[in-house]
Amino acid sequence: EMTGKDVTECTGGARAVSDEDLKDRYHTHCDPRLNATQALELAFLVSELLQAESEAADQKVAAIA
Repeated sequence: EMTGKDVTECTGGARAVSDEDLKDRYHTHCDPRLNATQALELAFLVSELLQAESEAADQKVAAIA
């Protein structure tokens, strides 16, 4: 789950949110959310992984053909 708010509910990301930062802007009372920066970073990482997998599959098909 993600939010556009500048929350500190999940560690990591480009801003390097640490365990110490969690208390600063932890607004949810249930599941933690990624902030907008973390969500975009995750989307780009997944995109890069999918692209690499697609290229590897294309190379396998080309090698067989």
